[in-house]
Amino acid sequence: LRLSASGFHTDGLRPQSAADRRLFNARLGWQGAADRVTLHASWHEQPADDPLGLTRAQFDAAPGQTAPEALAFDTRKTVGQNQLGVQWRHAFAGGAPWMPAEAALSAYAGARRVTQFLAIPAATQGNPRHPGGVVDFARDYLGADLRFVWRWALADERQAELVAGVAVDEQNEARRGYENFTGTGADRVLGVQGRLRRDEANRAATRDVFAQWRADIARDWSLTLGARSGSLSVRSVDAYLSNGDDSGALHYTYTVPVAALQWRASPRLNVYVSSGRGYETPTLTELAYRPDGSAGFNDALRPQRSRQVELGAKWRDGGLSADAALFRADTRDEIGIATNAGGRSTFTNVGRTRRQGVELAAQWQIAPAWRTQVALTWLDATYTDGFLTCAGIPCTAPTVPVPAGNRIAGTMRRNAFAELAWRVAPATEIGAELRGQGGMMVNDVNSDATRGTWISALRATHRVPAGPGTIDLLIRVDNLTDRRYAGSVVVADANA
Repeated sequence: LRLSASGFHTDGLRPQSAADRRLFNARLGWQGAADRVTLHASWHEQPADDPLGLTRAQFDAAPGQTAPEALAFDTRKTVGQNQLGVQWRHAFAGGAPWMPAEAALSAYAGARRVTQFLAIPAATQGNPRHPGGVVDFARDYLGADLRFVWRWALADERQAELVAGVAVDEQNEARRGYENFTGTGADRVLGVQGRLRRDEANRAATRDVFAQWRADIARDWSLTLGARSGSLSVRSVDAYLSNGDDSGALHYTYTVPVAALQWRASPRLNVYVSSGRGYETPTLTELAYRPDGSAGFNDALRPQRSRQVELGAKWRDGGLSADAALFRADTRDEIGIATNAGGRSTFTNVGRTRRQGVELAAQWQIAPAWRTQVALTWLDATYTDGFLTCAGIPCTAPTVPVPAGNRIAGTMRRNAFAELAWRVAPATEIGAELRGQGGMMVNDVNSDATRGTWISALRATHRVPAGPGTIDLLIRVDNLTDRRYAGSVVVADANA
């Protein structure tokens, strides 16, 4: 039996940015001669204020300030989630070659509740199609996964393994929207729940079958082949019909294969290449509204489809390890914003994109008391096709060209991390860290970007014996040089 509980509170670095988080987890496990059963339970609650984003001018003038709208509307979000899960594993006794060696059954169920107060002006909500400035939904979800594993011994000490199974997942939610104010004129109160503006029941369900085969095809070569095939059904039933019926239903089917080849070049070096396809359906949010403003699902929106390939190497030699990978992913029918008017965003397929780059990582045990690690990433994420986007609010049709070759907003071209740790005593360690991040484009037009920066930190840990257990102590100082930097951007925000 394992139990863990934690609580966290911050006043926040900016006004209207306080947050709390409370977590509880329980795990109960039992193991027999051929069976193993594990139960998991978790409870999570997180109320947080929202200081909203800043414009470029606000950030340059005072990055510690909060948008006035956040204070006026008391913008905030509360999340609660409970989940229960169970897994049963069974090992079969030896038998015929067609008999599986192992089976595993997993199942889970949970509930999630979110309430969020936004800073949408009351005048904007005057549009009859507007869903309101308060998001409120309750979602129940569940799923199960059953898989079998076969293993065979081949000649020359080679091995083969097959994993096959089925998976089902489902979620049902009651989603409502309310005005974020009450009253009119001098009697108007902002930041409170007002009239109902949205009321719908949403459902999404997947049914999948999958299989993956791995075999040592030669003494130093192994091959992996896999596929996952299934369907996704989404349905929305609109009960708020005074602004039109936004009900709809869609059904998707897909098959996504993967293949990988690994070469054990030496006892210390592995080289591999892998390739696969991806299939990403639109979310319920992206399907909710049509770009032309008419009622019903955005059924013209197509799924994103991608092809990925990766070439890599792994080196392990005593106290030194190193990893390197080259990757590329080409996507077609990338989903982007079509219109943004009246408080509603709609989405469309903007064409092809490419994400490619390199990742490097190394760890070195310099001496028994000293160790270091470094990691570097370079990412080039760009639009292969040009398209039109919105210039601001309101936008009933995109008019601003995004040329092919522009960087995808919100992606960092460079990331770097380095650490040096010294174990002063068996129970005490001191570490220094250095993290670098590149700039991010804030929109697809690439008219503005954050600046890159380096951030340093120091930490110390100490372990104290306490009866049958230990107490771990940590002290940490972040951002030693007091850098001012933007850690995130609100991508393509219509208010800049």
